[in-house]
Order: sequence, then C-alpha cells, then structure tokens
Amino acid sequence: MTDVLDTLDESADATPAAPPGQGSSRRAWILLVVISFLNGMGMTIVFPVLPFVVLKYIPSEAALALWVGIIEAVFALCSFLVAPLLGAISDRYGRRPIIIYSVLGAAVGYVLFGIGGALWVLVLARVVQGLAAGDMPALFGYVADITEPKDRAKRFGFLGALTGVSFMVGPALGGLLAKASLSLPLFATAGVAVLVALISLTALPESLAPENRTPRLVLADLHPFKVIKDVLSRPSLRPLLLGLALITIPFMFFANNLSVVALDTVHWGPTQIGLLLTVNGAIDIAVQGGLLAILLPRIGERGVVIAGIVGQGVGCLGLAVCATFLPWPALLAGAALVFAAGQGGMAAALDGLMSTSVGADEQGWLAGGISSLNSGIQMVAPLLAGWVYTVLGHGSPYWAGLLMIVLAAVLLSRATMPNAARQS
Repeated sequence: MTDVLDTLDESADATPAAPPGQGSSRRAWILLVVISFLNGMGMTIVFPVLPFVVLKYIPSEAALALWVGIIEAVFALCSFLVAPLLGAISDRYGRRPIIIYSVLGAAVGYVLFGIGGALWVLVLARVVQGLAAGDMPALFGYVADITEPKDRAKRFGFLGALTGVSFMVGPALGGLLAKASLSLPLFATAGVAVLVALISLTALPESLAPENRTPRLVLADLHPFKVIKDVLSRPSLRPLLLGLALITIPFMFFANNLSVVALDTVHWGPTQIGLLLTVNGAIDIAVQGGLLAILLPRIGERGVVIAGIVGQGVGCLGLAVCATFLPWPALLAGAALVFAAGQGGMAAALDGLMSTSVGADEQGWLAGGISSLNSGIQMVAPLLAGWVYTVLGHGSPYWAGLLMIVLAAVLLSRATMPNAARQS
C-alpha cells in the first residue's frame, strides 16, 4: 500500500494541476455556486418521501422512527470511516477528483434506494452513499482555496443560502413527484447528481495550488479517531469544535426526525412536509443570503454565532412543546422555521472561524476532521433520537436537544470572546 501511495505521489508531483487565476477563480466560483445548488436540491428532493419509502418495508409504523434512524446511522458510519481519507486526498491531489467521485457515488446510492424491494437494499444504498461522502469537505476546501480569509464566512454564508434555495426547490419538487411514485424523487436525485458530475468533469478547474498541497499521504494519520483527536488538540479549534458538536446533535435530531414527528403529531403527508421544508429554504435564503451579509460587518462572527444559538434554542423549545403538549400545525411549522434559521447563520459563521484557524494546506484536513466529527454524531444521533422518540415520548429528542444547545451557548460565547475579556 505504501508503494502505491508513493507512486501516486510521484505522479501528482510530475503533472500538477494549475490553480485557477483571477479570471478562472471567478468562473470557478460561479461553477461552485451551480454545483452546490444542484447538490443541495438533489439531496433534499428525497426528504418528503423518506419515511414513506421506509414504511413500505417495515412490519409496523411504530418502528418507523427507529428504522429511519438506523438507515441514517449506517450512512454516517461509512462517512465517518472515509471522510479523513477523502479530505486528505483532496489536500494532496486536489478538490475536483473528490467532488466528481462523491456525486457519482451519490447517484448510484439514490438509484438503489429508488429500486428498493427490501430493507437491506435501502441499507446498501446508504452504504454506497456514505463511502462516497466527500463532496462537502472538498467544497469546503475549494471555497477556502479561492477566497481571502476575511471573505470566507460571507461566502460560506452565500453557499448556505443556496442550501436554503435547494430546501425550497428540492422538497417541493419531491412532494410533487411523489404524487406519481415514491421512487420518482429518488431517480430524479440520481439524475441531478450525474449532472453535477458532468459539470465538474468538463468545466470545473482545480483550485488547489501545487505549493499548497501536502507532500504525501500517510495512512496511519488518516484513522478517523486520530484525525478527530488531532483537530481537537489544536487550542484554537478545540472549543469551536466542541461547541459545533453540541449544536450538531440537536440539529441531527431535527433533520432526521422532522418528517416523522410531522406525520405522527399533526398527521401531515409528503406534500405538507415538502411545503414546510420549502418555507424552511426561504428562511435560509433570507438569513444566509441577505441577513448574514448585513450582520457580519456589524456584530461579527461571534455575534452571529450567539444569535444563531438563541434562534436554535427557541425553535427546539417550540418543537418540544408541540410534540409533548400542543400538537398544533402552526406551532410545529413556526418552531421548525426558527430552528432552521438559527442553525443556518450560525453554521456559516463557525465555518469561517474554523477555516481561518488553519493554514492553506490544511483546509481539506480540517474539513475531513469536521466531517468525521459530524459523521460520528450522525451515527449516534439518529439512533438515539429514534429510540428516545419511541420509548420516552415524541418530545424527548427536543428536550434533550434544548439542554445541549444551552451548553453550547455557554461554551461558544466564551470561546469566541476577545482574549483580553476572556482573561479578565
């Protein structure tokens, strides 16, 4: 294996891809915007139909939340294992190959999920997608490659707003396609992924300059637990990553459980759930595409992070109350919108803070570490949410999430405090 890596390293050194110049960087940014939008739309098309696809292959609706959690945990496990390797490969050989590989793997996974036929096929589909889940670390690294540090949070926010657009278009399209067939949104997602791969293959330039590439890959350094340990060992990163973990767990509860709680609590179907996710996307656009650009110069990344935590906490409280005491559709919708708005702005600001804490040749390494941390959480959070939802009550994931958000607020407000104020 070492000989193979050495051969690849020599090949990479012999014919390095040139980084985009100023004009090419503008074109690359435009293409990155298109790719991110299509990526997000493809992923979100399936959200309204996921619980209904799973429901066809389980014996009882009572087990739906648990099985949705299991399927998502399988994806997260595979992503957890490969994210450091894919992040390191992007630091060594460039971002473009990983983007292409990831979207093609996603296309295969969605086709398998659409074919279905048994629970094991759905699980296999998520395994394939998880082993190819390197697009977000590569896109993270790409943005860092072509953007000045002072502008990174703004650009991460803009891409987050594109996720909001995709949350408008994707679920609405998925809900409409589901009227014809539950499998049709999945096949449409696979088609979008193939389109992204073709754009990346034919038009996207490589962003990572040869002088900013890591000299070689060392397999011993790519174990996911070691990568997580290494990123947590950085004093500048540790509190930000711990805070990120505390806010990611409730968000994973929310993302994986929202369709189920909407079905159980207010008895919504794919169309209503798709509409809710569409409005969520509109809120994301307003926050990350417009409000974030206004807030960052005025209150800074720290202020955006704290404001986002407050919004996430209010939304989580509303979901807990709705699922436990007051099953009102308006409360469910309002809480979900506030939760998503808080999460979106905060995530972009945190990405900017973490990206500026490492060097140009470590962006993929950092993104791989963040991805591994997120994937580790995704392994546990869906299973935990499904179990407590089934055993302890529908509101229990959100009450637990609210406690974690409060802890994250304390940690991140202190971690992002100016040094002088923190020491005093």
